[in-house]
Amino acid sequence: MTEHKGAEFRDRSTSLSFWYTRALARAGAVPLLAPNLPEHKHLARDMVARADGVMLTGGDDLQTDLYDPDLPRHIKAKAGGVDAERDLFEFQLIEQALQQRKPMLAICRGPQVLNVSLGGGLVTDISTERPQAMNHARKGEAHKLVHAVDLATNSLMRKIFRRASIRINSAHHQAVGELAPMLRATAQTKDGIIEAIELTEAEAKNAPFLLGIQFHPERLIDTHPEFLRVFKSFVKAC
Repeated sequence: MTEHKGAEFRDRSTSLSFWYTRALARAGAVPLLAPNLPEHKHLARDMVARADGVMLTGGDDLQTDLYDPDLPRHIKAKAGGVDAERDLFEFQLIEQALQQRKPMLAICRGPQVLNVSLGGGLVTDISTERPQAMNHARKGEAHKLVHAVDLATNSLMRKIFRRASIRINSAHHQAVGELAPMLRATAQTKDGIIEAIELTEAEAKNAPFLLGIQFHPERLIDTHPEFLRVFKSFVKAC
């Protein structure tokens, strides 16, 4: 993500939690960070070409006009920390990853931008739009298991975790909304909030690994080692 006041000269800087790169390294990968530079259109193409796979990470909210230009003002106001350059660059990365048939893992914000980029929708603020939902914005407990999710049959999630349900952490106020045509939900909490997305079974038959996870497996790998399987599966696909 882009920080508006970085540590060195207090100017715009590329920043990423070390938990993501640490999880990839533990799984056997060599992590490389991509800066948000959408104005150089060849960069996304060339970065993806030089990589074995693409991982999208967490961060702030998407521009609401990307998925619902007619969103009511009071809901639109719930979207915070919008970075138009990041939105555009991640759209470019997704397009190139699909065109170049590279494995893709998306975490937190990742499945949201993935779904929107492919024509799906977004829940801008769970507590406003889904008032009956449980509290999903438990950032202070990001290293704890706080919710249960059911995993769909014949899914990557079921294959990775080898069970029908798991407990997860939860640190998000937005969520995947209406699914893009080529995607399906493969993990959901009891209140109907989508916690993982994958290609439909028809799309997945001849496609590389693609998995979007709303929660944060990277923050659970020390205390709950089974979550490292997410990254090992991705690295194996790469």
